[in-house]
Amino acid sequence: MNLETLLQKVNRQPTETVTVAHAVDPSVFFTAERAIEKNMASFIFTGPREEMEEAAKKAGFSFRSDSRVQWVNTLDEKSSANKAIELINDNHASVLMKGMLPTSVLLKAVLKKEGGLRTGNILSHVAGFSLPHRNKLLFITDSAMNISPDLADKTAIVQNAVTAVKSMGVSNPKVAILAAVETVNTNMPATLDAAALVQMSIRGQINDCVIDGPLGFDSAVSLESAEQKNIQSSVAGKADILLVPSIEAGNILYKSLTYFGGATVGGILVGARVPVVVSSRSDSVESKLFSLAMAISSNIAKK
Repeated sequence: MNLETLLQKVNRQPTETVTVAHAVDPSVFFTAERAIEKNMASFIFTGPREEMEEAAKKAGFSFRSDSRVQWVNTLDEKSSANKAIELINDNHASVLMKGMLPTSVLLKAVLKKEGGLRTGNILSHVAGFSLPHRNKLLFITDSAMNISPDLADKTAIVQNAVTAVKSMGVSNPKVAILAAVETVNTNMPATLDAAALVQMSIRGQINDCVIDGPLGFDSAVSLESAEQKNIQSSVAGKADILLVPSIEAGNILYKSLTYFGGATVGGILVGARVPVVVSSRSDSVESKLFSLAMAISSNIAKK
């Protein structure tokens, strides 16, 4: 599955409603314009009405009076986030998108014990990469949420990613557990966790995927590298999902693929009641559409 296939899949599905928390930046409306044109989604924007109108005007947003757009006036960032989540809890929207507010403010609202979007699952980040010389999408988890996950966390992070990626159309995804080497080394905890995760998968403790590791990045994504190292694996060289050992490793890999690999990147938080799009202001419209497509397809699969 490539990016175009994912976008086409979303276009064929019933339109979902996205609520944007604190939509006071033109970049939000550039993205919404394209998404509505592609019949990907309807939108409910929350934020101070005058600021939203000004941002929409700057973006040349042409759907201000369209039936697929609603406006909810709020006072500030906190009330915008709370209102967006209230709209989801009242079944008026099915995807949450970050507008122009700090991620910490949005997450505080998401994780509230009363009125939030908790499910009991760990909240984790799944990044999707459309790379120039790769004919299918590559997914990385977790490069943005969990700092130093232990084995229990990694188990939940993998299951979150598998569920999301399957919903996007990848059946029985191949998961590579990344480390610096391909052998188990007691001095390298990431390799011990990798070996444990493989056994857990074999015994049915992690479902709907094939797992192998420890694997280096090269042997996870390159058949040539895997063959040169004589690695016999159904995952090596063909991985769909890469589990990184820490947020530092994930962040470096994420930015390397973006800046030097020429990737178009999408990203969502999973594990809450609905997918959460947390694109940054500097992301391109194409990247934000990618994130929306990931979120929408993940949400449709839950229904």
